[in-house]
Amino acid sequence: MGEPVLLGRPTVGDEELAAVAEVFRSGWLAGAGPACRRFEERFAEVTGTAHALSTSSCGAALFLGLRVLGVRPGDEVIVGDYTFPATGHAVLQAGAKPVFADIRPDIFSADPAAVEALITPRTVGILAVDVAGQPGDFDEYRAIADKHGLWLFEDAACSSGATYRNRPAGSLADLAAFSFHGRKGITAGEGGALVSDRADLLTAARKLHTYGIEPAISREGSDVLPVPEFHELGWNFRLSDIQAAIMGVQLDRLPDLLAARRAVAKRYHDGFSGVDALTVPVELPDREHPWQAYLLTVAPEISRDALALRIRAQGVQCNFGTYASHLQPVYGEQEPLPVSADAFRRQLAIPMHAELTDSEVERVVTTVREAVHSVS
Repeated sequence: MGEPVLLGRPTVGDEELAAVAEVFRSGWLAGAGPACRRFEERFAEVTGTAHALSTSSCGAALFLGLRVLGVRPGDEVIVGDYTFPATGHAVLQAGAKPVFADIRPDIFSADPAAVEALITPRTVGILAVDVAGQPGDFDEYRAIADKHGLWLFEDAACSSGATYRNRPAGSLADLAAFSFHGRKGITAGEGGALVSDRADLLTAARKLHTYGIEPAISREGSDVLPVPEFHELGWNFRLSDIQAAIMGVQLDRLPDLLAARRAVAKRYHDGFSGVDALTVPVELPDREHPWQAYLLTVAPEISRDALALRIRAQGVQCNFGTYASHLQPVYGEQEPLPVSADAFRRQLAIPMHAELTDSEVERVVTTVREAVHSVS
């Protein structure tokens, strides 16, 4: 059988090690230091925004964003349903109620019509998810938000390098949150970022992510002894300078990583053509997909779970796509969302990362095709 074909794998090497060594030599290993500031400046450029704040995770970025947007108990936030539950969790953690919107059946982001139908007097904003990295319908979301006086927040956890109508992911809403988890397109193992054109939101978030005071680096070089005062409750959501140094190298790699993933996606498209039991993912012509994940949709007459177990038995890693959040018990009783629930039952994630070799891609295609035939 040979070595397993991994579902995800980061691209890291000597360049990242050299960047970490430089941080060690600097003596500043903690969070929110010089390496973080350098990364934030570059990441703001990549996302087409004026400001970026590095965070300990995307979940922290989502929570901070909701806090600085003024979300309070009793508020309702409309959330694209097909997503890892960190999205809905952040709304609960901010004290509000997530109201889940059903999704488009092709790219699995929130259906704008479904979003608008959910608006009530308690609705304060829309939290739209870029599923597998491809941005949703942000011009339509913006029109809805403006019509009803709502804010718009992009969950861009998977979207580094994606575009929507020639605009980079991150620049499509009032705020956007990114993830640098180990399976993402660029990674420091963990970490995240919050980006925005609004200085007021990012300034407030920067204080909250350091216990409610300005980070220590802002006091470097002072000719007095500054003693910060705590006027509001904050948290420790800082990214370490070690991780930020890794992310700086990952930004250098980003164009090549995107190209490699796109090449894999094309080979998968070609390899699964003509397999009636499988629907390949769609990349809409007005956006660029970063291919953080490659999600096949299995025909309803085939058991996705049985197919996955057959594929795994041949040494090819795979998994379900992501969650239909409204089905998760933590959110209590929810209205049925049939499109999202159907995707949750039928989608299959197969290996997708920039380190896949041609032979591994061919092995994945052959294994999946044979498994489909055996369970049909």
